[in-house]
Amino acid sequence: MDFQAELPFLGLSVAVFSSLLNGSTFVLQKKGILRARTRVALGQIGNFLAYNAAPAVLVTPLGALGIPFGSVLASYLLKERLNFLGKLGCLLSCVGSIILIIHSPKSENITSRAEFEEKLSNPVFLSYLCVVLLMLTLLIFWLAPVYGKKHIMVYIGVCSLLGTFTVPCTKGIGLVAQDAFTNNPSSTGAASIFMCLLAVLGCSILIQFRYINKALEDFDSCIFSALYYVIFTTSVLLATAILFQEWTKVGAVDFLAILCGFITVSTGVILIQMFKELNINFRELNKTLEKKE
Repeated sequence: MDFQAELPFLGLSVAVFSSLLNGSTFVLQKKGILRARTRVALGQIGNFLAYNAAPAVLVTPLGALGIPFGSVLASYLLKERLNFLGKLGCLLSCVGSIILIIHSPKSENITSRAEFEEKLSNPVFLSYLCVVLLMLTLLIFWLAPVYGKKHIMVYIGVCSLLGTFTVPCTKGIGLVAQDAFTNNPSSTGAASIFMCLLAVLGCSILIQFRYINKALEDFDSCIFSALYYVIFTTSVLLATAILFQEWTKVGAVDFLAILCGFITVSTGVILIQMFKELNINFRELNKTLEKKE
């Protein structure tokens, strides 16, 4: 079996590079090398290329690679302390990512505009979309104004559910773009679909940024980023599984491996972000144990 033919090296490379880019730009921004607008632009370009070069079930969880990379980079450039649990989290994130790379689908399930339009009209996906829109309406107009500053899950819920629109729109734009800017008679309506997807993507990103900023103002950034990664990734994987049906090419063993890989990555992210201020001194711990003995 030709291993090179199995793995989508281009898509995988773009996905990994995008994750490392997103992770490093936060550090470079703090260092003064990049401004916030530059970071946002680079991150969105990287995400667009990654989602259009590899299956979403592979790209989305690999976004966690930016967290350990940024933590290691910050320890060198910003002299931020990376404790034992943080180092363990970096290791778990890398191990989980390798498991995901090995067992994720090796090819796209949708490769043309016609297939994408057919999937969009799937009653199951449309029903799921209606449920998401209803939940977003409740969160934005009712729960967020009343409970947003008290419960972090309100803002995380809004941002995560918006991933239902951002990732499919990003992949859809890549599929529709080629037909949208040609005079081919068979591409009638492609430009309209392209502009509609672009508008939905833009609105989703702007709303996400708004509620991410609100969350960072009211809650600890480490706790938010860790919970946000897990819930956002779960939401996106569910949406893309219904729309693109990439899981149809995944066997039972690969599915269990992907699940284990995602849990491993999520555990690593939580260890890095939520316990970064925890000081573990093994020398003091050994002395305490010796005294008790």
